[in-house]
Amino acid sequence: MSQDSSVIFKNVVKAFNDTQVVKSINFQVNSGKLVTLLGPSGCGKTTTLRMIAGLELPTSGEIYISGKEVSKVSASGRNVGMVFQSYALFPHMTVFQNVCYGLSNHKSKKLEMLDKAEKALATVGLSHLKERYPSELSGGQQQRVAIARSIVIQPDVLLFDEPLSNLDAKLRRQVRQDIRDLQQEIGVTAIYVTHDQEEALAISDDIIVMDDGNISQIGSPDNLYKHPKNDFVAQFIGDANKLTGHLIGNEENCIFKIHEHSLFSYKGKKPIGKYDVFIRPNALKFIEPDNSNDVFFPAKIKKSIYLGSHTEYQLESAWGNLSS
Repeated sequence: MSQDSSVIFKNVVKAFNDTQVVKSINFQVNSGKLVTLLGPSGCGKTTTLRMIAGLELPTSGEIYISGKEVSKVSASGRNVGMVFQSYALFPHMTVFQNVCYGLSNHKSKKLEMLDKAEKALATVGLSHLKERYPSELSGGQQQRVAIARSIVIQPDVLLFDEPLSNLDAKLRRQVRQDIRDLQQEIGVTAIYVTHDQEEALAISDDIIVMDDGNISQIGSPDNLYKHPKNDFVAQFIGDANKLTGHLIGNEENCIFKIHEHSLFSYKGKKPIGKYDVFIRPNALKFIEPDNSNDVFFPAKIKKSIYLGSHTEYQLESAWGNLSS
């Protein structure tokens, strides 16, 4: 594993025939960080991951891994490990043999290969299952075997292509934390692809939000949630109620109003005019109007959905339909 294991994209474009699926993107992933490529299906995130792996080569632009340009280098010439959505384990091989296979293409000496495989299995907590076959393992255990096979080569960069999509909800939460803990323990640079916003928020140092082949915003989970730069990010990262109103007043004292209802005061530098605002559901609460100094408005509950830890309400109001 290289001491510098950063990944840099400079004006990278990927086109299939006349269609650009990745449109001149730029970003940097620093050594030892876990960064998630997040976005809806068809946004270009998986193609971007495959270009890092060398499974796709860019149409134009430059890709650097560990300080070296690899834009035209094939997958076999890059020290990159990849964990696939399907696990891609060999059913006729034992757990131990599957992990050793990752080293067979690196011409490791036999004793060295066996030692590295043992250590990789110990790292993911599967030493006691090394003689089993993939069919004898749970989904979470198979995923950890796939990770062990990837880390055994001591890659500069470890890539995850929607690795939890085949697991049930409870197991997904457990395995995603296992992945995060492992990444921090071994200090490998990791790039993770998902369309699941909760997954991305839970494990990432930074998130790269993609939409239609472009990067909409890059930032920490906290920054993206609290300070989205555009409508797409605001509505894709967490739930949000979009309301349209007007900022009125002067530079020293502005009020944002919707249908003559004052929503909040504003002391920033935006000019007066029409704006959209986004309100997170957790910012809304039920109150008794006579006993509160908060901004309040009447609303009708159209639907309630009980989710165990909380209840979601769909509201109808003069401001529009909201969720809380």
